[in-house]
Amino acid sequence: MHNQMTQTNQTNDRAVMLGTYILEHRTTVRAAAKQYGISKSTVHKDVSERLPYIQPELAEQVHEVLLQNKQERHIRGGMATKKKYARLRQVRNREES
Repeated sequence: MHNQMTQTNQTNDRAVMLGTYILEHRTTVRAAAKQYGISKSTVHKDVSERLPYIQPELAEQVHEVLLQNKQERHIRGGMATKKKYARLRQVRNREES
């Protein structure tokens, strides 16, 4: 019984920590997962399912950040593609020189 309570407390603490990190850094689920060395699924479950029961105000603020990230996702994808082809052009130009 005690071990289960400790596990729940750790899970709740992790959810708050992740929510705070996402809010303070205005970051994505992927970036938070990378920062803490856990899976994107765990981060998403913690901030979208667990956090609202623990700290509803924080959960709402995190939800707003995640919505904004979702709306900007296509822009980030386009920028990544642009950078990729710029790097390829640089390599090609160096090889031709």
